[in-house]
Amino acid sequence: MEFVTTTELSIPVYQMALLLGLSTLALLFGRVKLALLINYLFTMSWGYGITLSYLAEHGYQNVGPFTLLYFGFGLVIAALAIVGFLAHTG
Repeated sequence: MEFVTTTELSIPVYQMALLLGLSTLALLFGRVKLALLINYLFTMSWGYGITLSYLAEHGYQNVGPFTLLYFGFGLVIAALAIVGFLAHTG
């Protein structure tokens, strides 16, 4: 439990403002799925942005196959969501 209470994340303010603005616009126009996709992509990029700085310091050989599989799965989900938005006709 101490790990959760002592961990600090550094997310730039402009990215938080961009997320808030894009999500708000999507929700104002009634695009709930688009707002969820925006939030998903921001969360994924923040998580891997923090991980990339760690990997740059400690070397890329520390990347396990599960990490790559997890990131690949996240990209597949995002791609399928985008295809679903583009293919939706009604």
